[in-house]
Amino acid sequence: MESWQPRFETLEALRLSSKGQLNYCRHWQEDEGALEGCVAPIELSPYCGWVLDSISGQSAPEITPSGTSTPKQSTPVSKRASAERVPPGSHRSSSPPSSTEPSETKGNDHLSPLETDQEVSPAVLSSKVAKVEGCIRMYEEMHRLKAKERLRQRQEEQEQMVRAAYAQASEQLKRFDELRELKRHQEFQELQEVMEKSSKEAQGQQEKLKEEHRHRAKILNLKLREAEQQRQRQEELERLRREEGQERLRRLYSIQEELLQLNQQIDPNYRHKDLPRIDLSAYSNRGNQICGLVSGLIRSTSERGFPTQADVANTERALQEMRGLISSMQQEITAALEEKKRKDEEEERQKRKELEKKEQMKTQTPVPAQQSGGKQQKEGLQVKTEESIMQWYQQLQDTAEQCVASFSEIGNCKGNTEVKKIKTNLQKAATIPVSQISSISGSKLREVFDKINNLLSGKAVQTEGQTVSVTQHPQGLEFVYYKLAEKFVKHGEGEVSFHHDSAFPIAVVLSGIWELHPRVGDIFLAHLHKKCPYAVPFYPARKEGTSMEEYQRMLGYEVHDSKVEEQDHFLKRMSGMIRLYAAIIQLRWPYGNKQGAHPHGLSYGWRWLAQMLNLEPLADVTAMLLLDFLEVCGSALVKQYGIQFWKTMFFIQKSYIPRIEAVTSAGQMGCLSRLKNFVQKCLQEKEIPVPKGILTPSFWRT
Repeated sequence: MESWQPRFETLEALRLSSKGQLNYCRHWQEDEGALEGCVAPIELSPYCGWVLDSISGQSAPEITPSGTSTPKQSTPVSKRASAERVPPGSHRSSSPPSSTEPSETKGNDHLSPLETDQEVSPAVLSSKVAKVEGCIRMYEEMHRLKAKERLRQRQEEQEQMVRAAYAQASEQLKRFDELRELKRHQEFQELQEVMEKSSKEAQGQQEKLKEEHRHRAKILNLKLREAEQQRQRQEELERLRREEGQERLRRLYSIQEELLQLNQQIDPNYRHKDLPRIDLSAYSNRGNQICGLVSGLIRSTSERGFPTQADVANTERALQEMRGLISSMQQEITAALEEKKRKDEEEERQKRKELEKKEQMKTQTPVPAQQSGGKQQKEGLQVKTEESIMQWYQQLQDTAEQCVASFSEIGNCKGNTEVKKIKTNLQKAATIPVSQISSISGSKLREVFDKINNLLSGKAVQTEGQTVSVTQHPQGLEFVYYKLAEKFVKHGEGEVSFHHDSAFPIAVVLSGIWELHPRVGDIFLAHLHKKCPYAVPFYPARKEGTSMEEYQRMLGYEVHDSKVEEQDHFLKRMSGMIRLYAAIIQLRWPYGNKQGAHPHGLSYGWRWLAQMLNLEPLADVTAMLLLDFLEVCGSALVKQYGIQFWKTMFFIQKSYIPRIEAVTSAGQMGCLSRLKNFVQKCLQEKEIPVPKGILTPSFWRT
């Protein structure tokens, strides 16, 4: 047992070492890091030196009896051997065993000399140490070889996997190249097929075009022959038209001569001895206008060739109007004489009554009579419009009714589809250009004027892609006259009532059309007077048997389903139409005949203003009409009549506005206040402001 004692001590020392206390994993073969120690070169264990030192320390007393020098000498040797065997990095690991040396030394001190003598000899210990070291080295070498073999196998497996992956990638790359080549070949085949197909289609299209060309050549030859025949027919028609035109031109000259003779019968300076205040200048102006219109019509027809039947009809209507004018003048003189006689008798009776009243009521003044609520007739004012103006009003209404009767076939075309289509196209051709009137530029306004003028002149115009002409139906011209005039009035009560500036472009176009086509102007006035009787001016009286709805319509109100429109809407419509009328009497078409008189100039506006101030005022309506009229054409009237106009403005301020106040309630003072401020400002500044939106000369250059 004593021979095994050093061996047990060695094993105990190994167990207590740092490596002996480590826990080893049974699955270390699956860990790649476990093989790193096996790859290193073969070395002795760091504990071999400690084992040798321990053995040599125990055997030293047997060899050297002194027990002092040998241990000291053997210790360095053993330490040197241990240092030679252990690598530099293993000094720390060898320190724990060396720390047990004192304890072991102490453990050996208690042995008796007999027990020490019985220990094994150094040679036996050396062989055992070598045997242990050899076992350790063999074990380590075995494990190193196993690890190396496993590492080699693992490397071979990895190389095989890499070669397999490379081979697979190469095969996939080959398949991809083959697929790409196949697709390229298919695309080339498809492109070649498309090119062949397009080539065949192009050849077929070319053959088709050749066939169409041959067919069109045949058609063109037929058309050429038809055109030649048409040209011959046109030449024959032109010859007939020229003969008819010359006949119509001679008719125009004869009508013009008769008009001039009739016009000479109207003397503007004529004064009747019993009627010193009667003024025939209006008849003279109208006669001059009619002569100017006929002269302009003859001049324009001469420039474009020969007059049409419509031109002859217009001149004949002008002749009839001239005859009616002379008849009206004579009737006015006769009526004025009768009126003067009646007034004289009335004045005599009035004087007698006043004398009787003065005798009975000497202390009373006329002021209370004027403040009786405005219901009684005021002194010096009329309740009814003058008879001559009412005759003129009735003539215009008769003209409109005759116009309606003249296109009865077009108006009642429910069963005739062709006539109905012509009616629709003519109505669009007459109304659409009016809706396009604006103050954007002068060139646009001139285009609209040319469209309307060409339509009324019998020329073909384009409307919504269709060619339209008044010659398509014998009643087409009268129908267009009526619808065009009606559209202008509707534009006035609609567009102008909301946008006051739009009155001027509409008025200048209508003035130009009126100058070239007087019938349009007459029908326009008839429509205007029917929609707005205050443009006459005329206050309709309710006749016996007339319903309230009908009477409201006569006053200008719109009645729908027994409901009368609101007062604000009514006043706005009346304002729009009066503003349009005031703009018409002062504007002329700049490209028309400037030598002739205005077809409905400022003299009519002056007459309207005078007649308006001679009538009893109406609450809310009279103030609004006067304000709109003076704002639009007040500056033009100042230039025309000068001091006479300022006298009228002074009369409005001092006499007429108080009369309006007498009949106006507290809730209707808005228009009256604006009228008072406008008149007062104009009299203070001695100037009427130019209306906003008036067309300046620069406008026509745009």
